[in-house]
Amino acid sequence: MFDHESVRRLRAHAQALAGGAREASAEAVVRRVFAIQSQDATAADLGVRVRARDMAVAAIRTAYEDERSIVRGWYMRGTLHTIPSDDARWVLQLLSPLILAASSRRYQQLGLDDGLRRRADHLIRRVLAAHGPLTRAGLTEHLTTLGVPPDGQAPFHLIRHAALTGILCHGPQRAGEATYVLLDDWLPPTGRFQREADAALAELARRYLAAHAPAAVEDFAAWSGLSISWARRAWKLLAESGVITDYGALTVIAGRLQELPDRSAAPDVRMLPAYDNYLVGYRTREVSVPAAHQARVWPGGGIIRPTVIADGLAMATWSRGSGARSISVDAFDPVPPRIRREVDMEKDAVFRFLKPTT
Repeated sequence: MFDHESVRRLRAHAQALAGGAREASAEAVVRRVFAIQSQDATAADLGVRVRARDMAVAAIRTAYEDERSIVRGWYMRGTLHTIPSDDARWVLQLLSPLILAASSRRYQQLGLDDGLRRRADHLIRRVLAAHGPLTRAGLTEHLTTLGVPPDGQAPFHLIRHAALTGILCHGPQRAGEATYVLLDDWLPPTGRFQREADAALAELARRYLAAHAPAAVEDFAAWSGLSISWARRAWKLLAESGVITDYGALTVIAGRLQELPDRSAAPDVRMLPAYDNYLVGYRTREVSVPAAHQARVWPGGGIIRPTVIADGLAMATWSRGSGARSISVDAFDPVPPRIRREVDMEKDAVFRFLKPTT
């Protein structure tokens, strides 16, 4: 059995957030953690930075746009994530039917019936082939020719529907704004993306555990958006093939449980962005955030604040102001000098990362 400290240190190290673990490239970060929360593009970039060595925004853009080794789309829980590009199709194949089914009520509320969604898919495919990449505003302008009102949520849900049906994905940024491109143009099919349903389910669970273990089956269900019955089936498939080992209620990849990473003389301090995987990848929060301070990280309304962790344990929230170097840290408790020095180094690193290039 693990105590909270052991679980926290193992999870943080798996996420490249403790024990000195850092990756050398944006692609390596995303492959290690499998998915970066990406509903906020700047937070997604910061989520890569915090797990990497000397990362620059330009290097992340290169991974997205030139190498095309990582891609942004709607995956786990129907939420925007960045994942390895060569995993995009099988993950969509597994999850999109469930997300589309869960979206049916919202489609009905917005008046987006089956016929309109099919016409919108056809239109989006045609205009992206002729005029892409296009921003959301650009696609919305074309969707109005189908009678779709430009204001409100209808255009967003039609664009998301086209993504979930494998028509489009996020492409290059234009003046800091996301654009959309045809998936098959941006990431040409290799012929190897198809997986049987059980194989895809088991692979998703394996990838989750590689990046989040020790974890419980309920944690996988919460992270993926799959039902608990699907999650338990994934665990069963992995157990039958000898991929996992259980320690009480928690599970790890078989053969991957090593001694805890050595403690360094100085704590490993990292500044997580809003909505970071480390904070949302589990059903409960007590391992990573002290119970007395959880409301400061999760204040309500779906907000998850940027958080400072030391050896995987949350110790503060942080925010950016309007000043050139205005990054403020709101500590939960008085900060010892040796940790304060590490926090200041992280603040400088975040400032350099976000500083506009000239």
